[in-house]
Amino acid sequence: MPLPALPPVADQAEKLIEIGATGPLTPDLLRKEAAALPDRPGLLVVGGLAPSVIAPLMRRAGRPGFVVEDMTDADDFAPVTEVPDTPVWLLEDLERGDDLQNASPAEAEEQFAARARVPMLLTEGVQWVLQAPEVLERNHCFMTTGSRLRKANGRLDARTPAVWISNGTGRDGKERRDAPKVGWCWWNNRHTWLGFGSGARRYAV
Repeated sequence: MPLPALPPVADQAEKLIEIGATGPLTPDLLRKEAAALPDRPGLLVVGGLAPSVIAPLMRRAGRPGFVVEDMTDADDFAPVTEVPDTPVWLLEDLERGDDLQNASPAEAEEQFAARARVPMLLTEGVQWVLQAPEVLERNHCFMTTGSRLRKANGRLDARTPAVWISNGTGRDGKERRDAPKVGWCWWNNRHTWLGFGSGARRYAV
């Protein structure tokens, strides 16, 4: 199945304004920044958004998104890949990484390097779902290995963030069944239903 097409960049900006996902940018400034980007396919990304703030803005099956209860430090997962030092950028040629399902995050990173792909940030993954909720499908969700948590000793935490669909079990609660969720998996574990979000490049003005 082909991935859902993203709206034009200007329309994506209006969507973020409508749902209140502009971060420190005023609506007019976001429009200005978006207008400076090339009008070509890609995801409009607003930098610096907190996952805990934008995850509840996701919608699926009429239910709001959420961050799993044991990821209270979701906002501390920071980029481990190069990102532009600009308020917004365009992430181009998005892939959900279905062909990498059942690979571990470590193995997926090796594939990204071989294919010259950039791993998706957690905030980019959430913003993708904000713009195209249909990108999350049962048995076809994705991890975002571009964001990791660095511990006090300098080592990376083994948890790796992901965006998928709740089954409404355990601490999620039955009322959250089918809702989009931000969670995590272990760095060396494999999951048959999780691909790996990536892009070909990040473009900024």
